[in-house]
Amino acid sequence: MARQDGDRPDGPGRRGWLRGAPPPRWVRALPLVLIAGVCAATLASPDPLDIGFVLGAIPPLAVLSYGPVATALLGAAVVVMLNVPAFQLDRPGQTDVLTVCFVAVLSVFVAFVRRRRDVQLDTERTIAEAAQRALVPPVPERVGPVRCAGLYRAAQEGTLVGGDFFDVRTSAHGVRAVLGDVQGHGLAAVATVAALLGAFREAVLDLPTVEEVAARLDRRLVVDSARVAHAELFATAVLLEFTPDADAVRVVVCGHPPPVLLRDGRASEVDAVPWTPLGLGLPQGAALTAYVLPLRPGDRLFLASDGVSEARDDAGVFYPLLDRLPALAADGDTGPAATADRVWADVLRHSPTVRDDVTMLVLAPRSPDR
Repeated sequence: MARQDGDRPDGPGRRGWLRGAPPPRWVRALPLVLIAGVCAATLASPDPLDIGFVLGAIPPLAVLSYGPVATALLGAAVVVMLNVPAFQLDRPGQTDVLTVCFVAVLSVFVAFVRRRRDVQLDTERTIAEAAQRALVPPVPERVGPVRCAGLYRAAQEGTLVGGDFFDVRTSAHGVRAVLGDVQGHGLAAVATVAALLGAFREAVLDLPTVEEVAARLDRRLVVDSARVAHAELFATAVLLEFTPDADAVRVVVCGHPPPVLLRDGRASEVDAVPWTPLGLGLPQGAALTAYVLPLRPGDRLFLASDGVSEARDDAGVFYPLLDRLPALAADGDTGPAATADRVWADVLRHSPTVRDDVTMLVLAPRSPDR
């Protein structure tokens, strides 16, 4: 399955309540707590208390959490408290009462505007998320004989799709997968991602070898780049093709970090021949050849963007993926999804502020009868 930015409440792209997310419970409770506190203090005190100014803050605080109706009710409660002698608020003057009434009415208007804006923003975000998920849909938990898990975190806050992409598809020649990173970040890279994924999904069905699939993606970017003056579209990518029985995988690496093989408690990079990134034109006179890796029971392949390996801690030290991956892939639930989640959590511990797109794809081949 695929985990995206919106699915992880603890990711660095999470919106805080000051950036549009719903306020925490303590903010919602604050107006009620203040009213209760003022009531308790005035009723318990034998002398009048000059704390009516606290009540004037309650309607503006209500705007943060409540709609116009609830804000109006809290504002009315404040006005009543100012005028009831039992609360002993040191006889507030008419000017004080009128000021609080004005603030309460203004707060109701602001709450009305905020509620309408929230509804509009929620609608726009829902449409954007639907479009982005249509572009990069969740990876199925199993494609043919391969168990899959994908994890994505876009660098640009508030987006689900940026410059990274991945997909896993079945074909007549076996399961094929791609993970890549296009030039640029955020929404500016979405059009290139869409073009590459569309070309990949079509090529998977039509072309007999993974090398030809890579060549099709390269041609797609070359053609798109030629349409725009001074455009230099390119992308790094890893393409995989599992045999129908998943006893071997063919690997093509185009300017991207190679896949990591998890085998017998160890992690090692696949020794595939690196080729130029997609969009720069594949080398002339040198045939693009896939690296063939025989697979054993229990093997897993871990693919990641450079947002993982290049994540740095406060001292500037890169994330040690090969050192930490075996332990993160061991113990308890060792399914692909668990491995991706553990690596992501470990990356956040190493580098709490991740500034690049982070993409992971974990593939666990197994025989079709298991």
